[in-house]
Amino acid sequence: MKKVLIGLSLLSMVLGFSAFDCASAELTGAKMYMQQKQFEKAKEVLLKEVQKNPKSDEGWFLLGSIYSEDGNVPEMLKSFDKSLAISKKFEPQITDFRKYTWQISFNRGVGFFNDAVQTTKPDSMKLLFEKAIGQFNNSILCEPDSTIGYENVAAAYLNMGNTDASIPVLEKLVALGKPAFAFSRLGQIFLMKGANLMDSFQISKNSEDSVKAIEWYNKSVSVLEKGRVKFPADAEILLQLGNAYYSSDNLDVALESFKTLSSKENASKEIKYAYGVVLLKSKKYDEAVKVLENVVKMDPDYLDANYNLAATNIVWGNELREAAIKKESDDKTYLEKFKAAVPFLEKYLSIKPEGRVYISLGQVYANLGMKDKAEEAFKKAEQYK
Repeated sequence: MKKVLIGLSLLSMVLGFSAFDCASAELTGAKMYMQQKQFEKAKEVLLKEVQKNPKSDEGWFLLGSIYSEDGNVPEMLKSFDKSLAISKKFEPQITDFRKYTWQISFNRGVGFFNDAVQTTKPDSMKLLFEKAIGQFNNSILCEPDSTIGYENVAAAYLNMGNTDASIPVLEKLVALGKPAFAFSRLGQIFLMKGANLMDSFQISKNSEDSVKAIEWYNKSVSVLEKGRVKFPADAEILLQLGNAYYSSDNLDVALESFKTLSSKENASKEIKYAYGVVLLKSKKYDEAVKVLENVVKMDPDYLDANYNLAATNIVWGNELREAAIKKESDDKTYLEKFKAAVPFLEKYLSIKPEGRVYISLGQVYANLGMKDKAEEAFKKAEQYK
């Protein structure tokens, strides 16, 4: 969660009220009330001032400062806009107020967000996230072209499990062109919606579900392609794009696209990794192994590459074994594929012990007839579950 420090003071930005010039009685009274911190009375007098004199640039400015004190950001901005429409006299102070209010709102949002993450009570968590969203939305009103407020609103909705509410926020971030996670997360959400509809189609056989699923898949591809152009080395965007092409039955497009990108002289490990995963999904195991081995040579500690290189060998080995059983053959070639998976699973676990990876390692050991090692891996899986 990003946080900024409050470096401005509201009182330092309000006009000095020691000299009242030739102001109206309402303005003079409002300034006096503000000096005494009687803000409600000041607001009441200022509302009379702007009603009597709609062209009072100072009246609208002071009214906006009162709304800032109240935390009523929409009314603050309306008042400031009316002041600026009359004259630019108070523009520097208004700019400072917007910055100040942005900081106050944003930091309050951060506080509520952190409290929500730490609480174990679902009702309290929901309420705190909603308060955080309210404050972040206030910060967005003050700085609509800044992405940080939108990022945190999206994060709050996603933490609440309110995926649908996060969509328009992520779409706004995509429109603003950053950050990379907005593209990958939105693409993933669209992909999940398509997958859910396709699952429904498998049960209901309602063709409408299938049509809508394809629409979501296409939306996912569209967002992720935009993300790939803007962030060509982002691994998550590339991976989700491969998934989207796979789900929309366009693996041939993905293969051609990633093959071209991967063949470039300056191709990153992320692009090569994504190409390897697409090859795996296309069941081109021999090519997938070669590509992923190259990625691991580029970065031996690349966890996902190690895992999917192992996965390619395991899937390949399973298919070879099933083919041998079907033919009633004694061919044991599949064992070589299982053996090939072991060092990459072990490498992964040496960096990041995880239960699911220990399970995979245990299954491989079991297939290789290494009973003791299999039992040890399964025990580790329970430990890190």
